[in-house]
Amino acid sequence: MAINQATLTLVEAARAGDDSAFEALIEPLLPPAYRLANGLLHDRHAAEDAVQESALKAWRKIGRLREGSDMRPWFLGIVANECRSAMRTRWWSVIRNVLPDTADESTAEAVVEGIDLRRALRSIPPAKRLILVLHWYLDLPLDEIAQITGTSEHAAESRLVRATQDLRRRMEASRGRR
Repeated sequence: MAINQATLTLVEAARAGDDSAFEALIEPLLPPAYRLANGLLHDRHAAEDAVQESALKAWRKIGRLREGSDMRPWFLGIVANECRSAMRTRWWSVIRNVLPDTADESTAEAVVEGIDLRRALRSIPPAKRLILVLHWYLDLPLDEIAQITGTSEHAAESRLVRATQDLRRRMEASRGRR
């Protein structure tokens, strides 16, 4: 993915310690970072904490961003790692039946579908959930998903197919229990 000259200039300025350059780079990445964290952690406050911690880590490690690389997959990778760390270290689990913000609450079926989807996503292993959230929730292309997960594009596509199949099976099983 080609990076424009203005972005490259901002990255260099941020590496030199320019706070405003880093802020200009990170600001447009915060909404997708929050959606990713919320999709992985299912807790608004934990997601906010993860994004805040990730932004701090990105600021400290901006020198590690490869020259000419896009900041979005690099930063979202930091967010994903921070979320994995939060899931590993969290000794408690909050189980809520919170509907996705986009759920159509006008019908009972939509409400049930939202609950079933949320439960199915929670039951999927974190690595599969990450792939699903990156693709279906953040609408990222496979090349960026591959960068974030540290895999090849082909491997990311295979993992996405398997994760989608797993989610579908869990949704169907959930419907069968009703």
